[in-house]
Order: sequence, then C-alpha cells, then structure tokens
Amino acid sequence: MVYFLNTHLDSKYKISSALQKIYGLGKYQSAQICDEIGISSEKRVKQLQPSEFEQLNTLITQNYEIGSDIKRSLLQNITRLVKIGTYRGFRHSDGLPVRGQKTHGNSRTARKLKIFSHIHINKK
Repeated sequence: MVYFLNTHLDSKYKISSALQKIYGLGKYQSAQICDEIGISSEKRVKQLQPSEFEQLNTLITQNYEIGSDIKRSLLQNITRLVKIGTYRGFRHSDGLPVRGQKTHGNSRTARKLKIFSHIHINKK
C-alpha cells in the first residue's frame, strides 16, 4: 500500500486503475495523466520510482481538483442554495430528491437517511 494524495493505493494495481481511487479522478483523467508524464498505464504502482511519484503529485495538484477540495466546493454550493432559499435548497435540507424524482415509491431510502439534514441554516 502506498499513501498518495490522501488515498491508499494498492501496490499491485496498474497505475491507471490506482489513480482512479483518488476522489475526483476517473478513467479518462488517469489515462491523460499517464500520457502527460510518459508513464505506461500498464505499469504497476510498486514499479514506480519516487521521482515519478513527485511528477504525478505536481501534475495532479496543479491541474486537477481532487479530494477534499471537490467535497468542500460541493458543500458550499449546497449551503448557498439553502441560504438563498431556492426550491433545490429546501429539498436538500429536507433530505428529499432534488432533481425532480417522484417520492411515492422511489426515494424511500433517501427519506429514511436524510443525508443532508445537517444543513439547516437560519435564513435571514
């Protein structure tokens, strides 16, 4: 296991698959990163040199938004919707489906869990 960018990457995975474990990077981005650095996407994580890890680190942090940055911006967007009192904000704060889904049979799990119920913000 290698700890890289706040994520544990399994040593036996190919680098293209391992980069997808980082929150915010998908299949296309990981292939693009490997091409830019010149690392074969078939290479395993345990075969990478420390200099290649440094190149990966600088490229990803400069060009991609990953991990807690994405989560923070998502939470800021939701709190903004709640604060300005939009319909979507009310749906988020009540833990109901936001994008027009029916609630009779579908969103039973969402209504039970109340995922974003902690976002109740006093509106002024």
